[in-house]
Parts: sequence; C-alpha cells; structure tokens
Amino acid sequence: MALSDISLTAGMRNNLLSLQKTATQLSNTQEKLSSGKRVNSALDNPTNYFAAAAHMDRASDLNDRKDGMSEAVQTIKNADNGIKAITALIQAAKGLASSAAATSDTLSQLTYESQFLQITSQITTLASDSSYRGTNLLTNGTLSIEFAPKAGDSKLTVAGFKAGSADLGVSGTANWANVQNATQAMAGMDAALTTLRSKSSVLASNLSVITARQDFTDNVINTLQQGADGLTLADMNNEGANMLMLQTRQSLGTTALSLSSQAAQSVLRLF
Repeated sequence: MALSDISLTAGMRNNLLSLQKTATQLSNTQEKLSSGKRVNSALDNPTNYFAAAAHMDRASDLNDRKDGMSEAVQTIKNADNGIKAITALIQAAKGLASSAAATSDTLSQLTYESQFLQITSQITTLASDSSYRGTNLLTNGTLSIEFAPKAGDSKLTVAGFKAGSADLGVSGTANWANVQNATQAMAGMDAALTTLRSKSSVLASNLSVITARQDFTDNVINTLQQGADGLTLADMNNEGANMLMLQTRQSLGTTALSLSSQAAQSVLRLF
C-alpha cells in the first residue's frame, strides 16, 4: 500500500511530524552527551569543525617532534657523560706526570709513564663508547633536531668533535726519566682539559635550547588542544537540560498523537 493511500487527519500529521523532529533532536543531543562535543562532524558546524581539526593536526605533528627532542637530549647527555669520564682519566694521567716530574727515581718515572699509556688508550675507547642510537658526538658525529612540524622550518644542528687521546694531544709520550718531558705532558693535558671544558659548555648550551623548545612545544600543544576544545566541546549542563526537555516534549507529542487518533476513532462510532 502506497503512503498516499493512507489518509491522516491534519492533527495526526502535525503531531507525527513534531514527533519525528523531536526524535531527531533527541538523537543529536544523545550524540553530544556521549561524545562530549557539540561539533562532531562538518555538518554540525563546518567552520569550527575544520578549524579544530587543523589545531589537532598541528598538535599531533608537534607531538611527533617531541620524540626527536627527547632522543636528542639523551644523545647530548651521553656525550657529556663521556666528557666527564675522559676528564677524570686525564686528571688521573696528569697526576702520574706530576709524580714523575717530582721524583728522580728512573724506575718510578718509567712506571708512571707505563700507567699513563694505559690511561690514554682508555680515553680513546671511552670516546668510542659514548654513542647513543648510532650518533656519537665524541667521534665527530652530528646531531640534527627538528622543532617545527614542517622539516627544515626550525631546527638545531649540534656538531660533535673528536675526543680520542691523540685528538686531545695526550697520547704522545717521551722518556719520562727526563723531567722536562713529564712537564711537557702535563702542559698538553692542561690544554686537553681546557678543550673538554669548552666543548662541554657548548653541549650544555645546546641542551638548554632543546629543553626550552620541549617546554615551549608542550605549551603550544596544550594551547592548540584547548583551542580545539573551545570550538567543539559541548556544555554538558545545557545538553543535559535539553535532553530532559526533549524527552518531555516527546512524551507530550505521543500523548497528543494518541488524542488525535481517538478523535478519528470517535467518528467510527457514528456508524
């Protein structure tokens, strides 16, 4: 039977249309309450929907950059740990040279020299072991950190250096039975320590930049998320009140439709 074959009174048709509209509004309100958002698709509010989506996309891209920043921090920290350990070894080696220069006992001087050579070999090994995920700033490695969502827009490049004993000028040796040679070795180690302090200062400066960018990125992500929420989140109190109103309206509409039906049925009693 076609829909046109069914005759409804004007009152029944109006009540039915009102119930259908109320049911649609009730469904929309339920969706808002369940999702917590007043804008769930572009149909709800195209401007707010796409603006919020853009905010969240940028926040997601920045969040991906945070992983790279965290790894860069660990790479620099590992290099700095290596510098501290190498510094400790050089200071120990300097103590040996000082002892050799302070004695006239040839055997002791040669013993100090032998110990010095062992330490310098460990300096090179320690520098080689200071890598983090394949990047070693103590063997002239380079670290590149991206800050912006689009590659190349904002980045920092951290240049490493060679921290082996030969590179620092503390690997060479001469007969320490000659006090002058031991004294020259100490001067070389003083220069190496100065170099290490300078390089450590540069790494610390780069680390400060990265950590500052981490904090800034966290704040930007939070701002973007708040902006997206402001464009899309629903007022739960208001939507809850709407739900109660629509449920009441639906109940009244059902009652009105029933009354309209009863009016039509009363006509049949005439026959």
